[in-house]
Amino acid sequence: MKARLVTIGRFKSGAEGALFAQYNARLRPPLELTEIPEANGSPAEARRREGAAILAALPANALLVALDLGATAPSSEALAQLTERWEAAARPLCFAIGGAEGLDPAVTQRAEHRLSLGPLTWPHLLVRALLAEQLFRAQCIRANHPYHRAWRP
Repeated sequence: MKARLVTIGRFKSGAEGALFAQYNARLRPPLELTEIPEANGSPAEARRREGAAILAALPANALLVALDLGATAPSSEALAQLTERWEAAARPLCFAIGGAEGLDPAVTQRAEHRLSLGPLTWPHLLVRALLAEQLFRAQCIRANHPYHRAWRP
């Protein structure tokens, strides 16, 4: 599944970037990363500008999955099923991660799926690594690879 990650903010040197790179390298094929600079202005204005930039970065006919704290958090097995369904759609798959102010409603309305990585709030740079790991886990589940260890509680 060739997919793109469109995200607000840019990695600087640090542990978050290294962790993302580690899991992204395991994905087949790896995520294509599009980083958009954080916008200035009031929180609402920054969110609007960032949202417009995210939407402009999407390929035509993209199947957009928005990372959203208020969305449903699937199990790893359910995410594996979702990735299979998204892949079967045969459209460019894009994941969007907002900045410090979150995603603009225009992005969540455009998204065909909203995905949460759980009820905890995570730094948006760390969410990249979490998403890459979960997509790798989903690939392993689909391939019956023992990485997931479904027997563990």
